Amino acid sequence: MTQLTLEMPDEVFATLQKDPAEFTRELRIAAAVKWYELELVSQGRAAEIAGLTRAEFITALGQYRVSPFQYTADEVLSELANAD
Repeated sequence: MTQLTLEMPDEVFATLQKDPAEFTRELRIAAAVKWYELELVSQGRAAEIAGLTRAEFITALGQYRVSPFQYTADEVLSELANAD
C-alpha cells in the first residue's frame, strides 16, 4: 500500500474540531464519495479507497446526499423500455 504525506495548516484541525486521524478518515471518505459521484470509480473501489465496507460506503453516500445509483431515471426507463 502506498502512503501519502499531506501538509495541512494546524488551524484546520481546530477549525473543524478534528484530530489528524479523524481528519484523514473523513478526507478519504469525501474523496471516494466525490470520485464515485463523478463516475470515476465503482462503488466497490470507492469503498476500498474510503476504508469502508460497501454497506458503510452506501451509508456515507446518503450522508453526502449522493445517490448510490449511477443511472439517471431516464436511463432506467430507457432500459426497461428496451427490455422486451
